[in-house]
Amino acid sequence: MCKKSCNFAANFNHFKEIMEKIDELDRKILKIITQSARIPFKDVAEQCGVSRAAVHQRVQKMFDNGVITGSSYHVQPRSLGYELCVYIGISMEKASMYNQVITALQKIPEVVEAQYTLGAFGLLIKVYAHDNEHLLQLLNTKIQEIPGVANTTTLTALAQPIYRQLPIEV
Repeated sequence: MCKKSCNFAANFNHFKEIMEKIDELDRKILKIITQSARIPFKDVAEQCGVSRAAVHQRVQKMFDNGVITGSSYHVQPRSLGYELCVYIGISMEKASMYNQVITALQKIPEVVEAQYTLGAFGLLIKVYAHDNEHLLQLLNTKIQEIPGVANTTTLTALAQPIYRQLPIEV
């Protein structure tokens, strides 16, 4: 079955409640660690004027509440042989098939993002492929074969001139 992330309304309300609880110190910490994820908590504490333990507790609380969802290294897909980045708009047969479609998409490793959208498509997914042949194989034998997928529209990304986190207002 679909993971917790499929329940859009519940997630929205959850994050709305959490954002109301984030104070100025949390925002300062977030601003610092989003600019440099490898910065030691000791340095964050110095910049914020609090103890290292306070920073650790705040960061852990934000992890527990889903404000921070990870701290990872970003690997360039091209270094792994993925030459194409595409966005695929998916129209579903019925909106009620959303959970089924998401569950099936989660099983395709080349699908790295999915957004539930309003407008021309019910879903917009981000997919990496080695080349055109690989993309065609993903579309024809995996994505378009998912029960509930009515049709797809593919957009090829030529470049990614902007990639950043949202600014943290303090």
